Amino acid sequence: MARGRKSSTTETTQPTAKTVAESQLTLERELFASADKLRKNLEPSDYKHVVLGLIFLRHISLAFEARYDALMATDPAGAEDRDEYIGENIFWVPKMARWSHLEANAPQPTIGKLIDEAMAAIEADNPTLKGVLPKDYNRPALDKVMLGELINLISGIALGTEGAKARDLLGRVYEYFLGGFAGSEGKRGGEFYTPRSVVQVLVEMLEPFPDPAKGIEGRVYDPCCGSGGMFVQAERFLEAHGGRIGQLALYGQESNYTTWRLAKMNLAVRGIDASGIAWNNEGSFHKDEWRDKKFDFILANPPFNISDWGGERLREDVRWQYGAPPVGNANYAWLQHILHHLAPNGTAGVVLANGSMSSAQSGEDVIRRAMVQADVVDCMIALPGQLFYSTQIPACLWFLSRNKKNGRFRDRRGEVLFIDARKLGTLVDRTRKEFSAADIATITKTYHAWRGEADAGAYTDVPGFCKAASLAEIEGHGFVLTPGRYVGAADVEDDETPFTERFAKLNATLEAQFAQADELTATIRARLKTVVV
Repeated sequence: MARGRKSSTTETTQPTAKTVAESQLTLERELFASADKLRKNLEPSDYKHVVLGLIFLRHISLAFEARYDALMATDPAGAEDRDEYIGENIFWVPKMARWSHLEANAPQPTIGKLIDEAMAAIEADNPTLKGVLPKDYNRPALDKVMLGELINLISGIALGTEGAKARDLLGRVYEYFLGGFAGSEGKRGGEFYTPRSVVQVLVEMLEPFPDPAKGIEGRVYDPCCGSGGMFVQAERFLEAHGGRIGQLALYGQESNYTTWRLAKMNLAVRGIDASGIAWNNEGSFHKDEWRDKKFDFILANPPFNISDWGGERLREDVRWQYGAPPVGNANYAWLQHILHHLAPNGTAGVVLANGSMSSAQSGEDVIRRAMVQADVVDCMIALPGQLFYSTQIPACLWFLSRNKKNGRFRDRRGEVLFIDARKLGTLVDRTRKEFSAADIATITKTYHAWRGEADAGAYTDVPGFCKAASLAEIEGHGFVLTPGRYVGAADVEDDETPFTERFAKLNATLEAQFAQADELTATIRARLKTVVV
């Protein structure tokens, strides 16, 4: 793929990227811990809107104030002209809504009312934010002292940091807090947040970068976009490879109104145009807001195994090209909805439950067979457990391609790549794993090498990890797409120690363990004799 590359040269006196990233993560973690202490008896699902709304307000105030100060230095008359801000993609913030005003009034018992008025004023002056911002800070259940302390805490974020760096820091804090609240909410948190390392795998695999010469305009779609993490990561990838925000056209849909508001704010704090993120109660199946559009890149983490998706009302639908999905499970409805929206040279990455790779219930095996035979399945990845907040159900990644011979990569027709990543990932707490940067690179470079990217090196099958299988091999496995069936077992290194020597060592170890067991048994019996009944 033609794109710019980040420079790899750094001065030896500069901190390493890893050191900087670790210090940033420490800051974000400490801020979240401090904010969480102020939560008291509020539920995380309620508290997140309180905190994230204030971070958003602080962010847009920072951007506004930076532009205001610049105008005051060069054109004081223009400092109160809202067109000077809108033209620079900066939200207009009226005086009563500016952070400095709220910070000055943080100790006042009326602070909740002042925040509500500030949010309402911002929405009134910025139509794209209409209905997005939280406006219930003055409710009696919200401790006003806690609100004041939160304002003081958020005021310290990026203190002394200038311009774009300060806004970027607030954007990262907003993203970290989203993940933190998702973790606090457990299963419900997974409804609005996909873990960052999983999103990184999806984005790095697909490489969403415009390439008009090869028919790739840069349209990105998520039919169940949650809080917008897929879009944030896509834009981050674009910037890291020489692009700029605005080159991708983002389209999404979300059926949960509260989550849609989080997405709009999440994109806004990154300076990303969120006008293509739609909401309606019916959802993408029943009221497709982008019915007539096709997309170059589709990224999605739909809810797993949904049974009440209203499939009985959609038995005849143009999207079901490979067969009508079962009424009791939406997995294959999502896959076909996504395929329907792929542009002629489009690619997609989708998170689904493991059962989708092998299920034979209600005709799902027939649909899967039709998809494989149509050659729209590009790559399958088995994920390790414990990656998600919402479920312990093992998950997988489907990668779909409308055209495996499209001139962008090598001709991959008649092949599917299988990757078994179940042994990757590291526990970050008692219940959850994450992919490391090395894990992500291992997975994505394997895929890029297989599809023939010039700078990815040569692809080879690795027993126990990856295998490029023909459609005939897949048919031999009954069109089951579980990677473990194809990659085989990892090669075991021979330590070249003679069997007799290895057996002697094992036998000695076993005898020592028997002796320890006998000693422990004797000790227990001796102590039992001293027990008076």
